[in-house]
Amino acid sequence: MGLHLQLTEECSWHQIDNLVGNRSLDLSEVTDALKAILKPYEKSLVSTPTATVEYCLSTRHVLPNKQALFFAGYHPRKGYVSYYLMPVYMFPELLNGMSPELRRRMQGKSCFNFKSVDPSLFKELTALTKTGFDRFKKEGLLE
Repeated sequence: MGLHLQLTEECSWHQIDNLVGNRSLDLSEVTDALKAILKPYEKSLVSTPTATVEYCLSTRHVLPNKQALFFAGYHPRKGYVSYYLMPVYMFPELLNGMSPELRRRMQGKSCFNFKSVDPSLFKELTALTKTGFDRFKKEGLLE
């Protein structure tokens, strides 16, 4: 039995928490929840899936190597889903104040791995994604 999340401009984590509770989810539910986090940015960014990232949003800012600047995305793996957030790589101070629980999900400098939806962690990840988007905007990287 799958959990179906409606992707909206404003992701309702209270709704997800009520639907999910403490039960374990399959990976498609994790990808749905991560896509919900990125949904508000689709109008400002460009969807650019790659071989290594299934769902990828990039800016229109072109780097010296002629590639668009990656913002965020996710990619399902064998037993988990990786969520990549470039602003925390470029501006590591964005991680200041991050909970130890979310930090335990980190692999490397900008990757978070999830096997299930944890509403409190996904709420924190939603806020971190918004902070990263706002920082890219402040730095003029959303052109």
